[in-house]
Formats: sequence, structure tokens, C-alpha cells
Amino acid sequence: MTKKIVLSCVECGNRNYTVPASKDTGSVRIERKKYCTHCNAHTVHKQTI
Repeated sequence: MTKKIVLSCVECGNRNYTVPASKDTGSVRIERKKYCTHCNAHTVHKQTI
């Protein structure tokens, strides 16, 4: 079973994406630009703890 990483919007804090965790992302937090349905725009999403 693969582990999942939860991404949350930096603008509103809404947790709306999950991505599979890779083995090489040890201590680096993932940042991706995704569409937030709450903000209704493309915003940066960061990995939550």
C-alpha cells in the first residue's frame, strides 16, 4: 500500500488534493500549483503534516 501526501491551499487552507508519496521526498515538502475550488483560482498547494 502506497502512502499518500495531502496538499492544502496556502490561501484558504482547504485540503483538497492527495498525491502518492515517492521514496526520494524525504525531508522536502512538496509544493504544486493546483486549482482550488474554494478560492476558484489556481493557487500554490503545500504538503501538510
